[in-house]
Parts: sequence; C-alpha cells; structure tokens
Amino acid sequence: SDSMDYLQLAKFFKGLASSGSWCCFDEFNRISLEVLSVVAQQIQQISIAIKMRVEKFIFEETEIRLIPTCAVNITMNPGYAGRSELPDNLKALFRPCAMMVPNYALIAEIRLYSFGYSDAKVIGTKATMALKLSSEQLSPQRHYDFGMRGLNALLVAGGNGKRSMGDKYPEDVIALRSFMDVNLPKFTSADLPLFQGIMGDLFPGVELPPSNTGDMMKVIDAVAPERGLQAAAPFCGKVIQLWETVMVRHGLMTVGIPPCGKTNVKDVLAETLARLSDGGDTFMPVTQYVMNPKSITQGQLYGESDLNTQEWTDGVLAIAVREAAKAYGDGRRQWVVLDGPVDAIWIENMNTV
Repeated sequence: SDSMDYLQLAKFFKGLASSGSWCCFDEFNRISLEVLSVVAQQIQQISIAIKMRVEKFIFEETEIRLIPTCAVNITMNPGYAGRSELPDNLKALFRPCAMMVPNYALIAEIRLYSFGYSDAKVIGTKATMALKLSSEQLSPQRHYDFGMRGLNALLVAGGNGKRSMGDKYPEDVIALRSFMDVNLPKFTSADLPLFQGIMGDLFPGVELPPSNTGDMMKVIDAVAPERGLQAAAPFCGKVIQLWETVMVRHGLMTVGIPPCGKTNVKDVLAETLARLSDGGDTFMPVTQYVMNPKSITQGQLYGESDLNTQEWTDGVLAIAVREAAKAYGDGRRQWVVLDGPVDAIWIENMNTV
C-alpha cells in the first residue's frame, strides 16, 4: 500500500534473498515514487549478487547469505487513479507480460458443469450475455460491476440454486431464479424494468419458482415493530435481498443516501437470523464489530508502523478481523461492519485485507 517505505520493503528483500523464495507484490505501483526509486536500487543489488554467484553480500548495511533462486514478481494496473508510473531504472529490472481478457463464456460453462448443470453451455452463454447487455443498456452507476467478479457471483448463486432445488425444476428456471436473486438487489429502481426485460429476452417463457422466504418474512414482520419500524414491503424486501447477497458474496456494500435505513436493514436481518437459528450453519446469531472508518485516521483503522522504531501497532479493523477469525466455530456469524461514507482512500486498502 502507499504507506510502505523503503525500510519495510528492505526487510522483505532481505528475507527473500536469504531464503531463496519467490514473492509477488500486487498493485506494486501504489507505492509512492520516492520509495520506488530506492526499491529499484535494492532489487538491482540482489540481481547483481545473483549474477556474481556470491554466497554472501552486503544489503542495506547488513551481511546476508544469498540463495540464488529468489525472485521478485509484480502486478500492476497502468494508468489507474492513485497509481504512479514505474521509474525507468525499475522498469529495466522487470520483464513485462501483458494479460488478455479471458473467455467469459467458457469459464461460465466449465463452472456450471462443475455445479452439476447438464445444459451448462447454453446457460453459461446466457449469463455472460446478461452481463454484456446490462453493461451496455443500464445507467452507469459507480457500484455496478459487470466484470469477472460479477460473473463469479452469478455462477456461485447458480450453483447454490442447483444444490438446494436439485431436479425439482428445469435448469433454466433455477438459473433464472439465481441470476435474479443476485442482481436485483444492486439495481436502481429505474434500471429494474430494463434488467427484467433483458432476462425476459434471454429466458423467454420461463416462469420463476416461488421464493422460499416465507418463515423469514414472518420473523421480519415481528422484529421490525419492536425496533419502532414499520414492516413495509420495500423494507422487508431489502432485508431479504441483503440476506441473499450475504449468501453469495464474502463482502458486500449497502449503498444509499444517509437516512434511507441501511443500518436498520442490517440490524433487523441480524435479529431475524438470531431468532431463526436452529443450530445449523445457515441461520445463526450474529456478532457485529461496528466502526466508523471516517472518524479515525488510516493508521488507527488498519494499523501502522512507528517511523522511529519500525514497530507495528494493529488498528481497530485488524483487531476486529482477528477477533472474528478466533471466534470461528462458536455457532455465530461474524460481521465486521464499517458504517460510514466510502471513499477511495480507505476502501483501497481493504484490497490487501
């Protein structure tokens, strides 16, 4: 991340050189330019030592042993917000390798076969077409993602649908139900009819099976009034949609203007799950770790290393994630909730988490 300095990277390189292992720095050009030019010299030192076939060499004023199998790989997105161009002395040390766009339809087909679909080729093509048409026809929203991750969510939901419904319904019915469940929560009200039109064209004449959320609806109707809320249909619908999204994504974002009830949707769902808990691994009570990312500094949120002593101190989020991981197996869902406005500065670092 952009908070790394040359001393922290020097520690990495010392370990790599003396253990002979490989490493890959992801999104390497997020590191600031001043640091990158020093990094170039550090990597060059190691590569010169490998060429000279020495067993020990001096690196950052320390003598370390060298195992020549060590290698540094980097990945980067050029021309991206908040990224720097690699300096020329660093470019010279790496061999570029351009990536191509993968064949979405083929990936979808193979994944669907692995979930037990027999008509995977047709349904996989429909899934990719649905995303392609959506990206072309729907309004441009910041939270829409019709790329590889969007396709993956569709396929995972399709697999879950196949597992739960089995052969009770035809495969295109199961696929349509799953695709709708995953996509409808994120669309704005103006885009909903457009998306339903796209799905109607791709799956002509397919009737949706009824959703199996009856028990959940009853509990939501009971929980909402206890919290001083009206169990209005759109509100209950959002609670159900949040639950369906939790089932197919390992992280999610609730988007909306300030007083529209995002926190209440999440809290009502947590209470509903607690009341429906049956000792299984689907409906479980929820432990929430809530924090406001904008009320504290970056270092207090993620953790930071002291500039003088190079000593690391954990941040609030790091501690919450560790507590949640420790609690695995206690029969509760662990939700780490960052309740506050999203901006590129703090959300970018979630990538490494």
